[in-house]
Amino acid sequence: MKRLSPALLSPLALGMLFSVGAASAAELTVVNFGGANANAQKVAYVEPFQKSTGTKVVTAEFNGELAKVKAMVEAKKVSWDVVEIDGGDLNRACDDGLIEKLDLSKTIKKDDYIPEATVSECGMGAFVWSTVLAYNADKLKTAPTGWADFWDVKKYPGKRGMKKSAQFNLEFALMADGVPTKDVYKVLSEKGGVDRAFKKLDQLKPYIQWWDAGALPAQFLASGDVVMANAFNGRIDAAQREGKNLKVVWAGSVYTLDYWVIPKGSPNKALGEKFISYASQPETQKTYANNIAYGPVNKGALKLLDAKTLGNLPTSTANAKDSIQLSLQFWTDHGEELEQRFSAWVAK
Repeated sequence: MKRLSPALLSPLALGMLFSVGAASAAELTVVNFGGANANAQKVAYVEPFQKSTGTKVVTAEFNGELAKVKAMVEAKKVSWDVVEIDGGDLNRACDDGLIEKLDLSKTIKKDDYIPEATVSECGMGAFVWSTVLAYNADKLKTAPTGWADFWDVKKYPGKRGMKKSAQFNLEFALMADGVPTKDVYKVLSEKGGVDRAFKKLDQLKPYIQWWDAGALPAQFLASGDVVMANAFNGRIDAAQREGKNLKVVWAGSVYTLDYWVIPKGSPNKALGEKFISYASQPETQKTYANNIAYGPVNKGALKLLDAKTLGNLPTSTANAKDSIQLSLQFWTDHGEELEQRFSAWVAK
């Protein structure tokens, strides 16, 4: 009998395949970052998995604090089974022994996924997202075209919304200073590159309104508190779905992935792996992308999406042509020191 690839199974059939042995598990706790992303996951993954396997799925949200995972692991009281973490935390969490090594070989075929999704034995790519330049088209007569415009307070007077972190802002500062996207990490890694980025940030500092929660940029833009903001593209998409005339400039965007991981010592590791595999199939990822503009990691899912949906994803050809991938290696090597320097700079 010819063996079907898991990628060809429907979510319902996959759920039936996974239901064997899952019924004995009382519940599975899945943790994400909340907001529009959590709503999309509920529709695409949580409710269908619960229905097809009979497993109760409990969801919770956090802000990405690895300290919470570390505390559970060290106390040997792990109550989270599947956790969505930022790509920048993946290598550190794996190296520190905070997350399990995954065994997805029976349900995940690497060739079916974008290469970035399967780079770690400790995590599976969940989706691709971008930090972008966003603006309110009802309030700006002339559309900005990139980060140089974001810094141009004469042409575009008013406040700018910026995430209170070094990550992304150093990259955007260099782009605003004329560094091509392809050379950003080369310049950041050179002597004087970081100083150059901070010097550029100095120019904009009096006009910055900081944000530290993903929902805030869209709120700032809609209310007119800021004229432009860097923002997570999915949050802008959610605001657009609510009827707000917010627009995205894809040029100079920085994309990365979030990953599914299982905390070390989870009592439901096998069931957690089944959930991750279920959430990685073409049909479920299609549903997810239809509910929020984050890019699927399963290449088959992209073939199932219509042109309009594809046009709003960071993975579309047009949107990705002048973007860069967040360098996880650079931020693993330098993130702690740069975030400390950034915090001191903000406090001045």
